[in-house]
Amino acid sequence: MPPHIRRRQLCVAVLVVTSVLQPSVGITAPSCWKAPVDAPVDDPFRRPACRWCPGNRGIEYDTVQGVPVFAVATGRVTFAGSVAGTGYVVIRHADGLRATYANLAVGSLRAGDVVTRGSRVGVSSGRFHFGLRQGSRYIDPAPMIGRLVYAARLIPTDGAAPVAARPPTLRCGT
Repeated sequence: MPPHIRRRQLCVAVLVVTSVLQPSVGITAPSCWKAPVDAPVDDPFRRPACRWCPGNRGIEYDTVQGVPVFAVATGRVTFAGSVAGTGYVVIRHADGLRATYANLAVGSLRAGDVVTRGSRVGVSSGRFHFGLRQGSRYIDPAPMIGRLVYAARLIPTDGAAPVAARPPTLRCGT
């Protein structure tokens, strides 16, 4: 590999790591994240009326045991372990948001590990929960979770080879 490409790759790696390790100043959440699992939402976020009241402090996905779970954004693991028999991984992002991945099978991540967007966090141990907190306040992660949109593609009827499909784009919002 030519030296200039190696230098470029090293620079990108250093920028990613330092952006995760440095405290954030004025960094905002990304406008659009890919969902942490490939599964339908089973139970959306429902803000509780009080701190101890019922509600859903995240998004429940309809998964079965063994579904791969991926990081929605780059960050540092602040907790990885079991609480009352349920597997959790909590990742703090550069903007200060903390993502909670719950109902995971035992994984290999440990507190202090740096994970990159799209890297594997673990596998589901059943129905998967994804939560998001800003400080101690739970926030609805749904507006940040995008959906893949595929471009329309015409297929020739005259026997000509079809044009390759463009990759899907991630779209958030309405």
